[in-house]
Amino acid sequence: MSELEIPELALVALVGLSGSGKSTFARRHFAATQVLSSDTFRAMVADDENDQSASSDAFDVLHYVAGKRLRAGRLTVVDATNLQPHARAGLVKVAREHDVLPVAIVLDVPEQVCWERTRDRPERDFGRHVLARMQRDLKRSLGQLGREGFRKVHVLRGVDEVEAARVRYERLYNDRREVTGPFDIVGDVHGCRAELEALLEKLGWVLRRDGLGRPVDATHPAGRTAVFVGDLVDRGPDSPGVLRLVMGMVAAGNAICVPGNHEEKLRRKLRGQQVRVTHGLAETLEQLDAEEPAFVAEAKEFIEGLVSHYVLDGGRLVVAHAGLKEEYHGRASGRVRAFALWGETTGETDEYGAPVRYPWARDYRGSATVVYGHTPTPTPEWVNNTICVDTGCVFGGQLTALRYPERDLVSVPAEREHYPPVRPLVPVEPVRDPGVLDLADVAGRRHHDYGYGTTTIAAENAAAALEVMSRFAVDPRWLPWLPPTMAPSSTSTVDGFLEHPAQAFGDYRAAGVDRVVCEEKHMGSRCVVLVVREDGGGVTAGFGEGGGVVYTRTGRPFFADPALNEALLARVRAAVTSAGLWDELATGWLLLDCELLPWSAKATGLIREQYASVGAAGRAALPAVLDVLAGAAARGLAVDELRERTIGRAADLARYTDAYRAYVRPTDGLTGVTLAPFAVLAGAGTAYTDRDHGWHLALADRLCAADPQTFTPTRRTVVDLADEAQVAAATDWWSELTAAGGEGMVVKPYAGPAALDGRGRLLQPGLKCRGRDYLRIIYGPEYTAPERLAALRQRSLGRKRGLALREHGLGLAALDRLTEGAPLWRRHELVFAILACESEPVDPRL
Repeated sequence: MSELEIPELALVALVGLSGSGKSTFARRHFAATQVLSSDTFRAMVADDENDQSASSDAFDVLHYVAGKRLRAGRLTVVDATNLQPHARAGLVKVAREHDVLPVAIVLDVPEQVCWERTRDRPERDFGRHVLARMQRDLKRSLGQLGREGFRKVHVLRGVDEVEAARVRYERLYNDRREVTGPFDIVGDVHGCRAELEALLEKLGWVLRRDGLGRPVDATHPAGRTAVFVGDLVDRGPDSPGVLRLVMGMVAAGNAICVPGNHEEKLRRKLRGQQVRVTHGLAETLEQLDAEEPAFVAEAKEFIEGLVSHYVLDGGRLVVAHAGLKEEYHGRASGRVRAFALWGETTGETDEYGAPVRYPWARDYRGSATVVYGHTPTPTPEWVNNTICVDTGCVFGGQLTALRYPERDLVSVPAEREHYPPVRPLVPVEPVRDPGVLDLADVAGRRHHDYGYGTTTIAAENAAAALEVMSRFAVDPRWLPWLPPTMAPSSTSTVDGFLEHPAQAFGDYRAAGVDRVVCEEKHMGSRCVVLVVREDGGGVTAGFGEGGGVVYTRTGRPFFADPALNEALLARVRAAVTSAGLWDELATGWLLLDCELLPWSAKATGLIREQYASVGAAGRAALPAVLDVLAGAAARGLAVDELRERTIGRAADLARYTDAYRAYVRPTDGLTGVTLAPFAVLAGAGTAYTDRDHGWHLALADRLCAADPQTFTPTRRTVVDLADEAQVAAATDWWSELTAAGGEGMVVKPYAGPAALDGRGRLLQPGLKCRGRDYLRIIYGPEYTAPERLAALRQRSLGRKRGLALREHGLGLAALDRLTEGAPLWRRHELVFAILACESEPVDPRL
């Protein structure tokens, strides 16, 4: 009997002639849901499983389904002849894309048997010569499967072997879910044997020594298991001693060890491969030269057998040297091993010439705890259920262990600095003038870890932002924040609507939000006001001389005439004073997020050139067309359908014209201009982003009451998403608002600008829900036609939403740095990044 060992998670390719019994074999050994048959997929796309012309499409779908299964961690079996290298290459590619092992099971059944079976199947109408060709392909394939990437190849020769075969599933080497601990997880040792002994003893371990007094094993009276995160060797004074102790503990079943990048380099060197003898490897090789050859051979074998990472404690714990993203847990591939050993870099180098590590832990959202080392840190910190326990012992720091599941950290200090670090263990901030900017802070490709997330700014986007900042923007000292872009709600399924409150409410419910505020969306121009108290405060706040600034969402002065900016600031300053906000908030300055009305005050040129011209052209052309059609109808021509369609187009054009005209009114200087404030973002020493929107809007109302000539209130309603009556009332309010010519509303988490979801992630700061007629300005007068609306409903919102979240997080971080008194360059790099994000290619209509 042949026993076929197959990993529990794998892509299994059955290989054999037509009639070799692959489908029967698959039914016998695998669940029906695990088997993807090429015949089935041909029938799926062509209604005929024998239609060979449909094979290309069929395999496209088969590969897609296989990928979905493998991504979900499910064994997948492909039942096809798989006799051609290109067919197998596609399967190997799918397996590699999902970091699973490809396995081949070859059914090498005599051609005569296959022919007899094929003749008995009337749906198979090909000749014997086809099987002969398949047989030749099979013989050629047998010697190629391993080279093509199949990690296991099982060949069953003859009908008897096929009948007698049994499948046995085996766990991957990294699957140790049955080992439940408790564990003591030790950070990077790097040859610091004395510190390792001290740490183990502090953790309660009892060391066992050989006749020469060298530690060769350790046991814990409470039955704990030690886990080493790699980098046992290099740089320190006694790498062989560390290896001897850890190897003994692993051999005795008292410890588990994963490799670090330093073990990997030593492994390659011991195998005779060419490596650069740097980063402490020279010291290790010198120390090993003093050891017995038998020990060196044993160490080589030990390192060769180390597995990239382990999944422990029922899947609740993952240990890897450099950490591991969730999608790599329990997977096996070169890509997974590389990430576990070296992590991921941004492609940049720091000022010490060392690679900048990509902070994968910031994006981690898995349920398993991930413990790792690799990148020394002065103090271990939990980040999204991950922790780095490398505290730089060899560099004079500490050797640290995490006690799991207790989550206690235990450390011992290094005896001394054994090896000078390339960069300081405790980062040293460069000494520089806090008020001076440097082009290097913003130019080129930049990676930002800003506390609310991470982002990488492309060099070309940075160049575009530099053009605006250097030529058009206000003084960087007066530019502490830029508004983020805003994403629309999910596309509506309500008949006739592209956007509707039902989807906005549903989006926030799905994110775990139970209360929102719906704010009237003012149709104007986004405006940020930084106003300073009359008796000063700008200089002490780091802004410089002056009473404030009014700027656009791209950082430009709002009015070309500086006198208008100053006049508007004077009105705002007087209203803040009258409302008593200076003393109440104990501040000498305030940063306000507003909308300046009307739209035409800033966008007259845009309205005239982009919108009014369309309306004028339509109003000139369509009546003439209707006159011609009326004449044609009078002569008995069949133009009724075209005439009705043209009448509809004229009506849509009228709605389009009414839509943009609603936001046009005459202004003269500041006469006719108003501000609609909706957030008080920051004051001296405090960012108010943690306050709920009720607080922000209450202050806005006080400004409106203090100067109703300058300020326009924002109408709103607060909605409990669990109360269907409140949801219905808010929907009706939106309908009335938009029917009266309003743009729509913005739905925001009531908790405030910095609101988080249940998993600690930033929520969308707001979702805009625009009215049906207003959207004619955006998508054209006739966008509501059923065929147009159906096409628009396919719009993709993912990129826009991602951009909104990135810009929002960068803005929150910029406000934090502003109120914490961070240097100007630290604040400005984030504001600059927001502007650079605006160069991302996103549909401008969203």
